[in-house]
Amino acid sequence: MEQQPNHLNVLFSFEGTIIEDFNEERASEWIVDVIKREGSNAAFIQIVFCNDEYLLDINQKYLNHDTFTDIITFNYNDEFDGIGGDIFISIPRIRDNAVTYRQSFEEELHRVIIHGVLHLLGYDDQDDTSREEMRAKENYYLSLLL
Repeated sequence: MEQQPNHLNVLFSFEGTIIEDFNEERASEWIVDVIKREGSNAAFIQIVFCNDEYLLDINQKYLNHDTFTDIITFNYNDEFDGIGGDIFISIPRIRDNAVTYRQSFEEELHRVIIHGVLHLLGYDDQDDTSREEMRAKENYYLSLLL
């Protein structure tokens, strides 16, 4: 990515999937609010909604993992004076996880979106303490969307 962000940009694209009634403007405004609350005023984030096969290919090619996943986040913050990255989200995984976790599709989708954004903001979930902190942030930012 060569573009240097000078303000907050959130772009959405779809690869091999669709989401009915997804409000890009509302989601973008929410993500921008989260980024501002976390202290950044420059970002370039692309969120790609895709199918399982598309994300599996990325997982195999770039991470050497041969498993389905719901989200992969590529952080480009070192290339920017701000927040930069690509977030890939498998819509079939979100649908399955929503059933598993007894959530609406929309709530699970928003949780995964903000999870990826929090990774770009420097949060991780590699141990119990950081997972708890990240989950608390997810819950807080989800409450702002309601």
